[in-house]
Amino acid sequence: MSEKQIGRITHYFDNLGVAVLNLEGKLKVGDKIRIQGGEVEFEQVIESMQIDREPIDKAKKGDDVGMKVKERVRRAIGFF
Repeated sequence: MSEKQIGRITHYFDNLGVAVLNLEGKLKVGDKIRIQGGEVEFEQVIESMQIDREPIDKAKKGDDVGMKVKERVRRAIGFF
């Protein structure tokens, strides 16, 4: 099964360890994603997401969601 990019990172808040993801597809809590770009590549399970500081269980194409990431990331890195 081939991977499909489902979004890009638009912001990263270093002090919080939170990335803002702009979605090109669907995403839900419990999904496993791979974040890749430049020297960064890791996988993680989504434990929680937020839109405008409100917890959500799922998000759709076009949403900008915030989530904690286990490693430092940069803007424009893709995730699959």
